[in-house]
Amino acid sequence: MYSRIAGTGRYLPERVLTNHDIEKMVDTTDEWIRERTGIERRHIAAPGQTTADLAEQAASRAMEAAGVTAGDVDLIIVGTTTPDVVFPNVGCLLQDRLGIRGCPAFSVEAACSGFIYALTVADRFVTSGKSNCALVIGAETLSRITDWSDRTTCVLFGDGAGAVVLQPADEPGIVSCHLGADGGYKDLLYFPYGPSRKPEAMHGEGAFIQMKGNEVFKVAVKTLESIVDEALDANELECSAVDWLVPHQANLRIIQATAKRLDMPMAKVILTLQDHGNTSAASVPMALDVGIRDGRIKRGDLVLLEAFGGGFTWGASLIRY
Repeated sequence: MYSRIAGTGRYLPERVLTNHDIEKMVDTTDEWIRERTGIERRHIAAPGQTTADLAEQAASRAMEAAGVTAGDVDLIIVGTTTPDVVFPNVGCLLQDRLGIRGCPAFSVEAACSGFIYALTVADRFVTSGKSNCALVIGAETLSRITDWSDRTTCVLFGDGAGAVVLQPADEPGIVSCHLGADGGYKDLLYFPYGPSRKPEAMHGEGAFIQMKGNEVFKVAVKTLESIVDEALDANELECSAVDWLVPHQANLRIIQATAKRLDMPMAKVILTLQDHGNTSAASVPMALDVGIRDGRIKRGDLVLLEAFGGGFTWGASLIRY
């Protein structure tokens, strides 16, 4: 038994923050941001709008695309770094919103790789016969933990959610998944506080994303090259076999380096970061939904998903859409 993607969906908050808006907040320019990152704008959740709110919208659209109802869903997995509350997890909150009862519902925290991790787990449930309709979401409200006075990080992040529905299939849809992590890099990209570590400081000075950008860039490029090779080698495929690359939307230069490794023209890369910046676990499923809904990714195409995030964590999935 295999699993296949039966439907996709995405959601972005209404508020748009452009580079020109950020020029008024910190010492930077639209030109500098575009040249260094490729980002032009990002979406910001409204006051009171939570990660579960965004996830609900994306999930509903994926379910509609797949033609399934709440009664069909028997597994929910959410990749997120920015949950509404410590517990219940976002999966349970979403389960209640959608009117689903009784099935497993949980969250996976692997930073920007969260969706690939969640997809991998869901694939195992489906292929083992434990799930017939899995809902997998990547959702984030990174604006809540971004320092909007820090010119090096505030230009990067935004909010959003993407979702897919996985169902059983007779032929591979999810061809293979590959995950990795190295906690030795934990100090290069992190959020400094949590419930068991200085909880009183979680909303105080310095309670924002901390990043050493140059070091992250170097490791990300090298690691993504390695995970791409692993995915292709595991399936005895050449780079030319891949029809589309759907990368984590973090930085245009990192994406270009990965495309170059695949000897793939940028015309075959689904690029969305210009419109929403780095949305962490939400970026890959949102980009996949864009590529499918605008008709570029067609049934039968071989698609490579990949992501790299704090931890460091990383992952790749080859899918036959």
